Amino acid sequence: MSALTRIPRGVWALGFVSMCMDLSSELIHALLPLYMAVGLGASILTIGIVEGIAEATALIVKVFSGVISDYFRRRKPLVVLGYGLAAFTKLVFPLAPTLGWIITARFADRVGKGIRGAPRDALIADLSPPEVRGASFGLRQALDTVGGVGGPLLAIGAMAYFASDFQSAFWVAVVPAFLAVALLVFGVEEPVKRPKAVATDGAKRLRLADAKRLGRDYAIVVGIAAMLTLARFSEAFLVLRAQNVGLPTAMAPWVMVVMSIVYAAVSYPAGSAADRGHGPRLLSAGLLALIASDLVLANAHGGVMVFLGAALWGLHMGLTQGLLAALVAASAPADMRGTAFGVFNLVCGVALLVASVLAGWLWDAFGPGFTFYAGAAVTLVAWIALLRHGGGATELRRG
Repeated sequence: MSALTRIPRGVWALGFVSMCMDLSSELIHALLPLYMAVGLGASILTIGIVEGIAEATALIVKVFSGVISDYFRRRKPLVVLGYGLAAFTKLVFPLAPTLGWIITARFADRVGKGIRGAPRDALIADLSPPEVRGASFGLRQALDTVGGVGGPLLAIGAMAYFASDFQSAFWVAVVPAFLAVALLVFGVEEPVKRPKAVATDGAKRLRLADAKRLGRDYAIVVGIAAMLTLARFSEAFLVLRAQNVGLPTAMAPWVMVVMSIVYAAVSYPAGSAADRGHGPRLLSAGLLALIASDLVLANAHGGVMVFLGAALWGLHMGLTQGLLAALVAASAPADMRGTAFGVFNLVCGVALLVASVLAGWLWDAFGPGFTFYAGAAVTLVAWIALLRHGGGATELRRG
């Protein structure tokens, strides 16, 4: 029996929920940097700050939703709340009259992502048998990334159909967002038997003192993830680089399509390989792919080089993101998975904020080439640190 057939129905449903919401979100994401730069006159530094804070907000909020889901032993209500908030924010983008409204909607959308993220990942871990946990996270990531491919394609089609009218194109994002919420409400159920907390004086609720149970293996995974995130700034810079080398505004989202196709194609095989003990090699290969991507993008002078850089970026994402989620699930106690994913995303959120703000500043001060060279340098340091951390490899293989 293949790993795919052993993945629970609820995990498949959550994967399709992610796919539908990503169709919506990536349509917005593919156009928003261009809309802010071209339509609203925002500087690259401003875009870097907005994107960095928005994505960091999503990751930081996950720590609170993760803890809450562990405390009440319920995942689905928070997942529904998060997806519902994100769906309603999609109504704001086509109606927003100023940059302030766009920023507010972007932050609210990311708050919704933050609310749902850790409980959803913990729910996947709760639903998945240990022997297919990597495959389950890889499947969810692959379906999510299928939405990441379709979103930019919808953006390209909408911009062509509506004659490059950003607001009209944004309306297309509303439909898949609300479809995702409906699929979640009616298609996903929490497991009947939820993990019980470790008994301490008869208490069943999570306590602050329980944080020490996360342990050393978990800390190693979080440390590696922080290094990876610090080396990789917002994907908005891929779209901006495409425009910078001369691609028409309506065609720039194609870089997100290329990135997402590779990401989707690699995610499930990488998750399955992680279940067979290849975690350290996958992470190492993922870092090398990001170094190559940054170098290609730094030296790009046309669309072909940008597309190659985007493909390598997608390879990096596919090799690392689902794997890190599976490692968090494997290294944390079952009753603290929500908290574990929350702390994991808090650390990554801070790293992403720093990386994106610095990328925007470097772009404005020294140009796009220097921005990507800096990304390659930080990634090289992260790769060397991973190779030197001999103890971490043992935990990754065991996870």
